[in-house]
Amino acid sequence: FIPCFFFPLFMNSDVSSFFPSSAGYVWPIPGYTSITSFFGKRVSPTAGASSFHKGIDIGAPENTQLIATVSGTITYTGFLGGGGYTITLSPDENTKITYCHVSPNFIVKKGDNVLQGQLIGFVGPMYIDNVPGNQYHDASGRPTNGAMTGTHLHLGVRINEEYVDPLSLFETNLSSSD
Repeated sequence: FIPCFFFPLFMNSDVSSFFPSSAGYVWPIPGYTSITSFFGKRVSPTAGASSFHKGIDIGAPENTQLIATVSGTITYTGFLGGGGYTITLSPDENTKITYCHVSPNFIVKKGDNVLQGQLIGFVGPMYIDNVPGNQYHDASGRPTNGAMTGTHLHLGVRINEEYVDPLSLFETNLSSSD
């Protein structure tokens, strides 16, 4: 008997993304490892974006699958200002993992318990309409999915309400391009 594992939801993905780091986290966006903006001080890429980046941006096209980095409870889904459409996953009461600029077509909801590696959403579109109070727009005035210049996942991690560099949770060889 030879055990086999099949991941039908993650075709064409980097299989190393499925194995937890020593901290117990798996990469949130299998197959995409290009960091387009790192944690920390930066030049703001667009109006409304912070000059201190409280997460990492992982470049990926719209509709790219997002998975739970750890098992936990979904504690927020909705539009969250500069983060645009957002999903927050909490593995415990002190940790919050935010997935920003996601698709507004949520497949999880607040209160859902999810397992590590479970599909929880998709990278969202650049442009969105009909979001009351959305102050984010591109140079031509089109409303965007938060403060952004292109499709990507913004991954933020807060432990005891302090932002930490998400890369500190992962052991992976990250490239500068996919």
